[in-house]
Amino acid sequence: MKLKNLSLVLLLSPLALTILAAKADMMSDIQARGQLNCGVYSDVPPFSSPDPQTRQLAGMDVDLCTALAKQMGLKLNLMPTSVEARIPVLTTGRVDVLIANLAYTKTRASQIQFSDPYYVAQENLVVKAPNAAEPKSFFKGKRISATKGTTSEQSIYLAGAKAITFQDTASAYLALQQNKSVGFVTNTMTAIKMIELAKNGGVDLAMTSFPMALEPIGIGMKQGEPALLAKVNASLKTMDDEGTIDKIWDKWIGPNTAYKMVRQDKVQPLSALKFEPLQ
Repeated sequence: MKLKNLSLVLLLSPLALTILAAKADMMSDIQARGQLNCGVYSDVPPFSSPDPQTRQLAGMDVDLCTALAKQMGLKLNLMPTSVEARIPVLTTGRVDVLIANLAYTKTRASQIQFSDPYYVAQENLVVKAPNAAEPKSFFKGKRISATKGTTSEQSIYLAGAKAITFQDTASAYLALQQNKSVGFVTNTMTAIKMIELAKNGGVDLAMTSFPMALEPIGIGMKQGEPALLAKVNASLKTMDDEGTIDKIWDKWIGPNTAYKMVRQDKVQPLSALKFEPLQ
């Protein structure tokens, strides 16, 4: 009797595996419901935060979610999340995709899958203006400040410099101002703000000509979903070719905004980028 039961289980195994595989196909589930559950920040401007007038979420990532859903022929369901919960909402399947200024790192890549990046963020070194033209080798072994536990801190070690870290961005920036460090590492958007702030106070700061690290920004998805990944990548490529991503970029962080950022990267496979992934 036990042998017969075992044989039955073995015979049914391929069918069971087929059923499990079908259930695991998120793209089929998404198409069946006709709705894309897109995770965004709950309150991180300019990416996604409540509009003061309408109280509805608005921002660059919200517009990217909207455009992606439209390109995929789906209705959009925005699902706000926190910075800390970004990865868990994906791994538990609470959201289908995550658009939350998500940078590729080794740790995250072991937990989720990334789309082709739609831009490449940089960790930038802010220094006193006279040092801005110095090569990267000049800063080797020197003290550079950053916020503790961030990819900014990681990039300092990669450059062979000495990291002095603080709990918040303002303190790390102040270390440069007080000559406790020769530089301060942060993302491009924050760097531009800090340089402008210093200028208003009569201090000349500038970014070095080289980035400390490159961070490809893509759309996050649950691992083991090749059909969804392929669809998202194809949709991103079309959105890029049609100029949709450029328009969204210019609206929220482009040259005519307070962030004054120029989009230089097109959607491309991650494998085409030459960069050293951060942890």
